Amino acid sequence: MSDGLKRATGPVSGAAYFGAEVREWRLGKGLSQREVGAPARYGQQYVAKVEAGDRMASPEFAAGCDQVFGTPGMFRRLRDRCAEKGGYPDWFEPYLLLEQKAFTILNYSTGLVMGLLQTEAYAHAIFRKARPTDDLEETASKVAHRLKRREVLERKQPPLVWAVLDESCLRREVGSRAVMAEQLAHLIKEAESPRFTIQMLPFSSGAPAYPLAFSLMKFDDDEPDMLYQETLGAGHVSDSRRLVADASMFYDRLRADALSPEASLKRLREVMEDWTR
Repeated sequence: MSDGLKRATGPVSGAAYFGAEVREWRLGKGLSQREVGAPARYGQQYVAKVEAGDRMASPEFAAGCDQVFGTPGMFRRLRDRCAEKGGYPDWFEPYLLLEQKAFTILNYSTGLVMGLLQTEAYAHAIFRKARPTDDLEETASKVAHRLKRREVLERKQPPLVWAVLDESCLRREVGSRAVMAEQLAHLIKEAESPRFTIQMLPFSSGAPAYPLAFSLMKFDDDEPDMLYQETLGAGHVSDSRRLVADASMFYDRLRADALSPEASLKRLREVMEDWTR
């Protein structure tokens, strides 16, 4: 373990632990960040973020470290252990950091509308159903934090958000009919704005190309695309080229099966009328 980690007085994330080890080995070998990233075709900026603990390294990068440092399998095993520990104290934090920097966010939602598109009442209903015994102030805090994520849409160059919503997101009653009517009105407003492209995947399209919700984030410069998925009580961020390529293929198929943005907007209006009857 590096001396810097031995001297740490607070909790050290998995990403920070791995990054510190990469830095110690790189300096010990007298290599530049660019040289360390070369085997896996990562640039200097990526390596700098890994060393700073701002990003969990990809499996490909870990394998490249083993190649550069002459450590057969050590960095690959270390990376797996660090990733299993969650990488960060808050499992959602890695995604939030990426969401704030992304130029494009591609989201596929099943069952529930994606967080960036949720109204306050809709989010409140979701949190209360999941944790009905929580103090109301605690629920209100969770809702406030979710709504705060919208600030990313107000920055000087906001990301383009492309959302494919399974029809179940629009038909499932969350909270009440009034809550759903308000949620649909909000979706219509955002679908008419330039910052969102919304497509509905209708029930009539048959089996979806992929059954689970996920998000793809794209960045500028030499930043790799990132994939985000959730499981029970955990979120997983990956820049594995294979996983990102698979997710991109699935997303293209989902968009192809979905209604066009114009037809989706028409359907949103129809569904909102259903909720207001």
